[in-house]
Amino acid sequence: MTTRDPSKTLLVTIAGIAATGGLLFGFDTGVISGALLFIRQDFSLGPTAQEWVVSAVLLGCIAGAATSGRIADTLGRRKVIIATAVLFAAGSIWTSAATSIPLLIAGRVVIGLAIGVASFAVPLYISEISPPAHRGALVSLNQLLITIGIVASYLVDDLFAGAAQPWRYMFLAGVVPAIILGTGMLLLPETPRWLMEHDQEDRARAVLGKLLPREEAETELAAIRDSLARGEHGTLRDLLAPWMRPVVVIGAGIMFVQQTTGINTVIYYAPTIFEMAGFTSATTAITATVGVGLVNVFMTVVSIRLVDRLGRRPLLSAGLLGMIVSLVVLALAFQFESAMGTELKWVTVAALFAYIGSFAVSLGPIAWLLIAEIYPLHIRGLAMSLATLCNWVFNFAIASTFLTIVDSLGKAGAFWLYAGVGTLGWFFCRTWVPETKGVPLERLESDLRAGVPARNLGTGNSL
Repeated sequence: MTTRDPSKTLLVTIAGIAATGGLLFGFDTGVISGALLFIRQDFSLGPTAQEWVVSAVLLGCIAGAATSGRIADTLGRRKVIIATAVLFAAGSIWTSAATSIPLLIAGRVVIGLAIGVASFAVPLYISEISPPAHRGALVSLNQLLITIGIVASYLVDDLFAGAAQPWRYMFLAGVVPAIILGTGMLLLPETPRWLMEHDQEDRARAVLGKLLPREEAETELAAIRDSLARGEHGTLRDLLAPWMRPVVVIGAGIMFVQQTTGINTVIYYAPTIFEMAGFTSATTAITATVGVGLVNVFMTVVSIRLVDRLGRRPLLSAGLLGMIVSLVVLALAFQFESAMGTELKWVTVAALFAYIGSFAVSLGPIAWLLIAEIYPLHIRGLAMSLATLCNWVFNFAIASTFLTIVDSLGKAGAFWLYAGVGTLGWFFCRTWVPETKGVPLERLESDLRAGVPARNLGTGNSL
C-alpha cells in the first residue's frame, strides 16, 4: 500500500481512535504522580498510606484484566472498549469528588478496572484489524497514546498545581478523553477475526474489504477460516495445553521484565524521586517530570518508526541494555549522594531521561505488541487477559513496595535491585522472545502447533 492509499488512511484512523484508550491508560496512570504531593499534604499521609493511594488503581487493573478476557471473546472487542470509556469517566468524577481516603481509594479502583480492560482490549482490537506489514506500527500507536496520556497528565498536574486542592481538578480532567473514546468507538467496526469466530462472515468480509485490496482480503479471510476450522473454543484448558506453554511463558515473562525493571516507580513517583535528588519545590519537581514524559513520547515515536523495519528483538535488546546502564548510574548517584552535592539533581534528571527513553523504544510498546501477536485466535482474548493480569500483578508488587524498598535498602539499593532484574530480563528476551516482524498471525499459530521452539516462531525452523 502507498501512503495515499485510502485503506491505509482508514486503518490509521481506526487505530488512532481505538488508541485513545491508551491515552486514558496513560493519563490515569501518570496523573497520580503530581496529585500525590498534594493528597499526602491534605490528608497527612505517611509512606504506607501513599503507597495504597497509588497502588489501589492496580487492584482494579488486576480485577479488570482477570475478568474481561472472556467478556471480550463473548461480546466483542469494540463493545468492551466502549464500556471501558464509561468506567473511565465514572472513575474520574468519583476520585475528583472524594472527601476521604477510603472514598479516594475506591474511586481509584474503579479507574483501575477501566485501565485493566483497556490495556489488553485496545492492542487486541488494533492487532486483529491490522495487516501484517503494518501491525507493529499500528499496535504501537496504543503505546504512543499511553505516553501522550502520561505527558498530558503531567501538564495537567503542572497547570493546576497552584490551585486549592489541585488534585481534584487533576483527576476530573480524565473525563474529556473518556468521552472522546466512547464516542469514537461507536463509529468503528468490530474486528473481522471476532466476526468470523461468531459466524458473521459477510460482515467480516465487508470490514476486510475496506482495509485491504480484494485479493488480500480474501486471503486473510481464508486464513482466519482455517484457524477457526480446528474447532477449539478458547477455554482455560486450551490455554494450559502443552503446545501453548511457550507463548504463555513469553507473555508472562515479558510482562514480568517490563514491570520489575521499575518503570512504574518512575511513572508514579517521578516527582518524589526528584525530591529525593534535591528538588525542594513540589511544583519544580512536577515540571521536571514533564521532561520525562516528553522523552517518553519522542522515543515511542522512534520505536513506531523502527519496529516494522528493524524488528522486535533488536529493539528489545538495545533498549534493555540502555535501561540497565541508566539504573546503574542512578544507583551510583544515590550511593555517593553526599559527595555529589547539587550535581545529584542533574545526574538524576539525565539518568531518568535515558532510562525512560530506553524503555519507550523497547519494552514499552513491544511487550504489548508481542502479547497481541503470539496467541492463537481461538484463545487470544483469554490469553491476552492472562498476560495483562500478570502485568498488573507485577505492577502492583513494584508500586506498592517502592517507598518501603527505599526505606529498607536505601535509594541506591532500590535502583541496584531494578538493574539486576533488568539484566536477567535481557537474557530472557534473548533466549525466549521470537521475531514477529511481518509474520501473519496464523503463521505463528501453525509454527506453535508444529512444536517450533519459542525463539523461532514465525520462521518455521524447528532447530
